[in-house]
Amino acid sequence: MTPMTPENETEPQALSGFRSGILHGRRQGRRLRETQSSLMEHLLPRYLIDRAGPLDQGKLFGHPVDAIRLEIGFGGGEHLAAQASQNPTIGYIGCEPFRNGIARLLQQLDGEPWPNLRLYDGDAGEIIDRLETASLAGVDLLYPDPWPKRRQRKRRFISAAMLTRLARVMTSGSELHFATDIDDYAGWAIERIEASPDFVWRPVSADDWLKPWHSWVETRYEAKAKREGRKPAYLTFVRL
Repeated sequence: MTPMTPENETEPQALSGFRSGILHGRRQGRRLRETQSSLMEHLLPRYLIDRAGPLDQGKLFGHPVDAIRLEIGFGGGEHLAAQASQNPTIGYIGCEPFRNGIARLLQQLDGEPWPNLRLYDGDAGEIIDRLETASLAGVDLLYPDPWPKRRQRKRRFISAAMLTRLARVMTSGSELHFATDIDDYAGWAIERIEASPDFVWRPVSADDWLKPWHSWVETRYEAKAKREGRKPAYLTFVRL
């Protein structure tokens, strides 16, 4: 078997016809509670980006925003909700195909409007390819599925091809924030960043990777990782 390297890795074709990006896992876990189901039915449509048709970013939030950021796989939404609340003039797009995670985020939103937040419940690759060139001021990829088995690693979100797709939609000087508690995935990501002509990793100190970003809000997954003895890595990759 040919080893998977930044030079020869390719992304498998998704069943939907879109190139692979994130949608390999489950769409739903345990059954939603009645209140969660109600939020999914009545509240989610206010924030949901249509999967079909053109994406007009100028009208996406219904009002002008200073910049747009994308969070890929927001899990329970702790980080996304905090960032959107702290930065009302910035527009946030949260992508998460897992219905239980979306429901948890909606529980945090219920009761007040969040005009600077929009959600996408499909493959992250789809929304990335629909975004305008140089339209994102930053991207957050926090604790993505590590796909630990060797035969699964081609499913990892960070790949040479995906970095090219992200580079198209990110502005020069913007940052890709990548957090993981899996050492192998951290090394995998750094290797691909170093091979990329579009991104660079420039740690400012020897322990830079141990420090979360400004206004960081711990996610429930991160708390679980720490309880189980895994050390998070916080890596900042800059779009050239």
